[in-house]
Amino acid sequence: MLPGAGQHHVELDVPGEFTLSTAAIAVPIRAEGEDDGGFHAPGMEEFFPGAIFGSTELSSFFGFDRIMLVRLVVVVVLLLLLWLATRRASLIPGRGQSLVELGVGFVRHQIAEQIMGKERARPHLAMLTTIFFTVLAMNLAGVVPFLNIGGTSRVGLPLVLALWVFIAYLAAGVRAHGIGKYLKSQLFPAGVPWPAYFLITPIEILQVFVLRPATLTLRLLANMMAGHLMLVLCFSATHFLLLEGGGLIKVTGLLALGGGLFITLFEVFVSVLQAYIFTLLSAIYLNFALEEEH
Repeated sequence: MLPGAGQHHVELDVPGEFTLSTAAIAVPIRAEGEDDGGFHAPGMEEFFPGAIFGSTELSSFFGFDRIMLVRLVVVVVLLLLLWLATRRASLIPGRGQSLVELGVGFVRHQIAEQIMGKERARPHLAMLTTIFFTVLAMNLAGVVPFLNIGGTSRVGLPLVLALWVFIAYLAAGVRAHGIGKYLKSQLFPAGVPWPAYFLITPIEILQVFVLRPATLTLRLLANMMAGHLMLVLCFSATHFLLLEGGGLIKVTGLLALGGGLFITLFEVFVSVLQAYIFTLLSAIYLNFALEEEH
């Protein structure tokens, strides 16, 4: 190697050398600044915020975070609105009372009585109505400013509601038929050749005791998690592109904003639909428990 060749190497006119060396310097600078700015895609941390007080660690006895606060706010607001709408109930309802009666009537006529019949539905109307209003209000919290996340977007609340339905349909079946007859009707379907029970009965056990509450939980949870992630993604991209993008990139920020508004409206629809589906399946499971055979 000639003397001084090391010094002249950086001055050689090699295509792309200057670009590569510039990128090599810029990359660590960008990496160092990632926590301070730039676009951050939403992830599972959205559903596990830091504790407001206490601790959210698994080893902790109690922790209170933003999602629990949202649930508390929704319950208080829902109870307040129901009380205001019904505290002066009359034969000629006002707007608030009419809205509540519309919701109660929808659950009663379009879900409970449609699936179970009037006589069977009557003892379970209060439960089904409570489930419908609770799931609907918790779902809609995801599109309410300053709340911005559904109370059903973490597994705790959907699981509690599903276990309530699970206990209710087991209790209803045992109360109606007695434990022996109920288990026979659910786990040993009539009209099946007895050797087939070796295959069918384990499936029925899995369905009655595991799949029904699990599907109730996971269907609601997955829909609300997906909706929240899409909303956060669109509005985070809007903020980043409009404020930090340059030139024509800002136009894509407007597209992201439009997408966010569309998904917001779609999320309202999904919130109502999931409240309906959860309540409908609850009524179907209760009806299965009350039937002699299925």
